[in-house]
Amino acid sequence: MPKAKVDAEAFFRRLAEANPNPRGELEYINPYTLLVAVVLSAQATDVSVNKATEPLFEVADTPRKMLALGEARLKDYIRTIGLYNTKAKNIIRLSEILLRDHGGQVPQEREALQTLPGVGRKTANVVLNIAFGQPTMAVDTHIFRIGNRTGLAPGKDPLAVELKLLEVIPEKYMLHAHHWLILHGRYICVARRPLCEKCVIADLCKWPGKTVLMAPDT
Repeated sequence: MPKAKVDAEAFFRRLAEANPNPRGELEYINPYTLLVAVVLSAQATDVSVNKATEPLFEVADTPRKMLALGEARLKDYIRTIGLYNTKAKNIIRLSEILLRDHGGQVPQEREALQTLPGVGRKTANVVLNIAFGQPTMAVDTHIFRIGNRTGLAPGKDPLAVELKLLEVIPEKYMLHAHHWLILHGRYICVARRPLCEKCVIADLCKWPGKTVLMAPDT
């Protein structure tokens, strides 16, 4: 595991310059539909989720409408997504809880979000960041890989990487850091053969297996 410290300021400055206004790729209408989309995205691609949710959200964009739709009909909309049976149960149940305990609104606290079925720490952090503008860090497989591969935030599990990122990322970059890292991992620092020749932070990266050593202009 790399031990030399990565220049986090330069790291995120370059990502910000390359993509000044990053955004997540899940389509949503409001905090509730974002929550549903993120629950559906577990072990599924954003593309597959968006294909399913576009027609779904036309008929069910609130907890009350989702309950009116019902679990059986919800399954018809999402059956192309992996684990759709379990996800349908979770979405119906979390909709019931939102109506019962939160007035139909998505809570803005991680602890409350994590009491909802199908919502773990990562999902809660995504919702807090995108829907409510909180500077959270949702560590998925891409961010976990980048944190360890580059040496920016090495850790044995997602929580360790999350806490390290929160420690090293400069405050001015925190709000969008989650998106920059996910997009970088999705399109550049990919798992099998990273595109180091296209990477704007290649010279900052401490990974010994990178495929390019040429430093970009700082």
